[in-house]
Amino acid sequence: MKKYALYTMLVAAVVFAFSSCSSFLAEHPKDKLFEDQAYETPMLVYLTAVASLYTQVGSNGGGSGLQGTDRGLYDLNTFSTDEAMLPTRGGDWDDGGAWRNLYLHNWGINNDLIYSAWNYLYRVIVLSNSSIDKMQSILDANPDNTAIPPYISEVRAFRAMYYYYLLDLYGRIPLVTSSDIEIKDVVQSERSEVFDFIVNELQETVGDLSMAHSNLTGEYYGRMTQPVAYFLLAKLALNSEIYTDNDWTDGSQPDGKNIMFTVDGQSMNAWAATVAYVTKLESSFGYALEPSFATNFAVKNESSVENIFTIPMDPSLYTNEFYYLIRSRHYNQGLAYGQGGWNGSCATLDALSAFGYNTDNQDPRFALSYYYGHVKGPNGEDIRLDDGTLLNYVPEDVLLNLGGKPNEKTAGARMFKYELDEAATNDGKLQSNDIVLFRFADALLMRSEAYVRNGQNGDADLQAVRARVGATPTNMTATLDNILAERMRELAWEGHRRQDMIRFGTFTDAYSDRPQLPGESSGYTTVFPIESRILNVNTKLKQNPGYQ
Repeated sequence: MKKYALYTMLVAAVVFAFSSCSSFLAEHPKDKLFEDQAYETPMLVYLTAVASLYTQVGSNGGGSGLQGTDRGLYDLNTFSTDEAMLPTRGGDWDDGGAWRNLYLHNWGINNDLIYSAWNYLYRVIVLSNSSIDKMQSILDANPDNTAIPPYISEVRAFRAMYYYYLLDLYGRIPLVTSSDIEIKDVVQSERSEVFDFIVNELQETVGDLSMAHSNLTGEYYGRMTQPVAYFLLAKLALNSEIYTDNDWTDGSQPDGKNIMFTVDGQSMNAWAATVAYVTKLESSFGYALEPSFATNFAVKNESSVENIFTIPMDPSLYTNEFYYLIRSRHYNQGLAYGQGGWNGSCATLDALSAFGYNTDNQDPRFALSYYYGHVKGPNGEDIRLDDGTLLNYVPEDVLLNLGGKPNEKTAGARMFKYELDEAATNDGKLQSNDIVLFRFADALLMRSEAYVRNGQNGDADLQAVRARVGATPTNMTATLDNILAERMRELAWEGHRRQDMIRFGTFTDAYSDRPQLPGESSGYTTVFPIESRILNVNTKLKQNPGYQ
């Protein structure tokens, strides 16, 4: 049994009460959410005000969770990029053109995925604000209570992570830090203001957090700890040119060499700060590359020395679900495993090119990330289609609309990456592989990139990531082009591609020949719109540039 797993189960009733908070900043009076006796001991404080929040990181319903389910922020970050798509396969996956439009950046302002992601992220922020306010009121009444301050810092850092996702997706957003604020009083903050708030929150609280590895089973399993906060700070520094740009449609942005951070009392630019934060993960916390790439995604991956932040998964202990494998694989492949298959998501032609698919120099990670060609069942048996022919995935035949094509049901390389858990239940959605959100290989590539952007040599980190899987050439030079392609190969299916493409200035390249919409401004799709239903709730909010 995973230690402390029952903590979150004990607060199920509280979470159920919270779960009705589905609309932006819906009012939930604190005296109905918390009872005084729930805070009588440090353990009860943790269970009621902290553990209840971690049940929100994963989910068992579409639109919620940082990863694992569908129709939420993971889909926005993945299927809008050159990494993966959900092709229309005859009558399957049409959904009114939703997935094609996501890939083509034609999502508009009336979009359920954009609405769901916003509501989910703000729902967790509302819950975090309520927890912080309640704990602060207890501390105000008893300043000698030493148990409360570390928990307040933990929730502040946790809330900062959710604001990081909002900042990345939506740009100019309401910055709400109190449970007492009313909808009519909510105003938007400039993107740079939200960025400063997140950085300050993490810097102010990181020293109060545990130094534990959050991915390891134990008291801090799945929680916000110092390494998680430092990883987020590295991400913020690396993306600071984007996040401090209040007008992302004017063709100009700040220079990272002039964006200053204070790290351990020293002032340094964004690129040097990224290097410092990643180096801290390595030298102070002992993170390293696993000898085997696949270890990070194994059925029992809790002991990985590379994974930094994960969503705990266990079919008998948690209700978190993982849709991505079953969403990708063919129906008959799922049946062969005794699980489900939705025959959907697959690699794009751009991804095939990045991996060198079907060339003499195909990257070893292609076979570690995708099902392709003839796929065997769990006991080595052939898997056949309904007409008796062998199931054979054809990666190069992928199109956005496969209706009527010869390989309509079998085109595209499918998601593999996570080891098959034969004991997974609920059609395979309840698995034991913890979902990987942050890992050290990403951090090494971030440091390599930061060195290059700062005019230094980033070869060592790039080559270390490649050497781990035996990729050739082993002496690849760290250039921005090489690093972006390497991030595709190393981090496929992990939900980072949209952010990477925006930072490298390639996110809108593939759609430059799309007819320009009336009033459309350059690069506006690098930020999603504020969905129309949100604007209807609060007329003070202004739509992001370029959206009509």
